[in-house]
Amino acid sequence: MGGGCWCGTSEEVAPPLQQNFMIPKKEINMVSDMAKWKRSQAYADYMGFILTLNEGVRGKKLTCEYKVSEPIEKLVALLNTLDRWIDETPPVDQPSRFGNKAFRTWYAKLDQEAEKLVATVIPKHLADAAPEVAVYLKESVGNSTRIDYGTGHEAAFAAFLCCLCKIGVLRVDDQMAIVFKVFNRYLEVMRKLQKTYRMEPAGSQGVWGLDDFQFLPFIWGSSQLIDHPNLEPRHFVDEKVVNENHKDFMFLECILFITEMKTGPFAEHSNQLWNISAVPSWSKVNQGLIRMYKAECLEKFPVIQHFKFGSLLPIQPVTS
Repeated sequence: MGGGCWCGTSEEVAPPLQQNFMIPKKEINMVSDMAKWKRSQAYADYMGFILTLNEGVRGKKLTCEYKVSEPIEKLVALLNTLDRWIDETPPVDQPSRFGNKAFRTWYAKLDQEAEKLVATVIPKHLADAAPEVAVYLKESVGNSTRIDYGTGHEAAFAAFLCCLCKIGVLRVDDQMAIVFKVFNRYLEVMRKLQKTYRMEPAGSQGVWGLDDFQFLPFIWGSSQLIDHPNLEPRHFVDEKVVNENHKDFMFLECILFITEMKTGPFAEHSNQLWNISAVPSWSKVNQGLIRMYKAECLEKFPVIQHFKFGSLLPIQPVTS
């Protein structure tokens, strides 16, 4: 079982030399398995990673200066490749407006190339980790049968990044670049997929969910806005504020995308977000969203049944 890392809960600093990598597999097969997930090392490390990044971007703009390491550059290049493949795979003519079947062609290419793509990001001596880590990348772009995308796919991308931290490819000082450069680029590519292939929201709660597709950028995006001198939660429903500030703040970028994709009054199509705009401070918004993420995503069987566990994100209970 893999050693500790800055993103998780374990104490060790250096990753162990002998790591038996494995192809991650599903372990949560029925509702009663959910307790096993909440006790697992995977859950602790995943949540630890999300919260570490939450602190890392607190009060920081997307446009601020931060270190960009070589692995970060390579991850962006990987995402640029996925983006290019969308351009090379235009939607096909079909009777149904939603779920364009060209997505399956695009996905087949990723399925075929994922390990090679991951191998470009990790050093030679860790080459054995590529098949394990690549599974999370393949799981992070939506489902090719249903042509849908949701927070479970987003979680797979966070898990992919968490694994890269656990094998030491990404480091403590990469935190801001992980969110602002890599995750932000991932969001852009996902929005392009969602738009181009008219993907269905996976397990969407419709008007009662936070957003049809994403959750994490609202958590990290609200953290960015903590202690902002003049932007308050009530401002994000103001179109002018969003237009003037979205390039600096992930949260506002998300709001802009929603207003581009949906018609009608904001309070009607995005009721949960409308309610959040009444919360007095960004730190309260941030804490509330973390609670909501655990309850609505990580503790929901329909989302977690698809999560895969291996040597880096193990189903074994936390070793205290």
